[in-house]
Amino acid sequence: MKKLLMTAALLVLGVAPARADVTVGLVLPLTGRQANLGEQIRHGADQAVLDINARGGIAGEKLVLRQVDDACDPRQAVAVANQMASGGVKFVVGASCSGAAIAASKVFMEEGILSIAPLATNPKLTDEGKDIVFRNCGRDDQQGAVLGNYMIKHFGDKKIAVAHDNSAYGKGLAEEILKTLRAGGVKEVLFDTYTPGERDYAALVSKLKQVGAQVLMVGGFQTEIGLIARQIKEQGATIQILGGDALMTSEFWTIAGTTGEGVLMSFNPDPRRRAEAKDVIAAIRKTGYEPEGYTLYTYAAFQALAEGIARAGKTDTMKVAAALRASPVPTVLGNLNFDAKGDVTGENYVLYRWHDGSYAEVTETLDRKGK
Repeated sequence: MKKLLMTAALLVLGVAPARADVTVGLVLPLTGRQANLGEQIRHGADQAVLDINARGGIAGEKLVLRQVDDACDPRQAVAVANQMASGGVKFVVGASCSGAAIAASKVFMEEGILSIAPLATNPKLTDEGKDIVFRNCGRDDQQGAVLGNYMIKHFGDKKIAVAHDNSAYGKGLAEEILKTLRAGGVKEVLFDTYTPGERDYAALVSKLKQVGAQVLMVGGFQTEIGLIARQIKEQGATIQILGGDALMTSEFWTIAGTTGEGVLMSFNPDPRRRAEAKDVIAAIRKTGYEPEGYTLYTYAAFQALAEGIARAGKTDTMKVAAALRASPVPTVLGNLNFDAKGDVTGENYVLYRWHDGSYAEVTETLDRKGK
């Protein structure tokens, strides 16, 4: 009876009962406004599991994936984290968005679950995390500094407005950019918020026009920023838009259309250009999916877990965490060096520009110190 109940519980989570030695949880948004990010994560995870098992698994043991939807929602992420804990999962890739990841990490730490977040950029995740909380992407204080310094150099004489969606990601990024702007002697003409999930942002656009904004930095996600870009155009305004890494998805152009022309955004140097990723990229493209955004970051998170478990020789999460910090971890992103907080050292951001339905790196960018 107990076995039947466990089988039923796993089916509710949308997976088959695990038959292997190493189970890794995958927490991602399969539903909700950020489901497109979930697609990036899912494709990276599926290919990673396929490749790791094809090479003999983790220390000779097969890897089984347990996939659960957090919808990028902090409350749902906590529920999912508790499901992982009750199911005996000791390793997780995720949670997804910053707010969800921060909330879930509290449960993971309490339950001794080692987590690696491939796209949660809010500094609080690792600043408040302990020992077994990792991320293999950059932080908002890093991309906020790069974006802010770029704005100072290129738009410092313009009227700059900043808006965000009040999410841990959007607000955190906007506040980091404001720090950089103000430290550089640039004062914004408007600092405002908007509600995600709506269709009409005319009120925000009207405020931008009233203050004569020429540049708008938005901390938020692709859907709303795409709509804001369209409505700026509809109201006859010309405003340069900048955003963060959430715009690294073709869905932004699908929503914004030609009003997305020239929009700037920050992201790490495109991992698709790395030689280490060549074969993985080819394999994912064969499935009909373009590995944009955080697809390869998710793949790398699984590589890191597999390497850490292999080094530790067992599935003790504290020993695996120590193994991850001990020496560089080879991945499709290059060698990852994790610091005491669980962040990757040496991460930096560059600027990209949307043009004619695709994006490319801006050749001249600035580092965190404005150089």
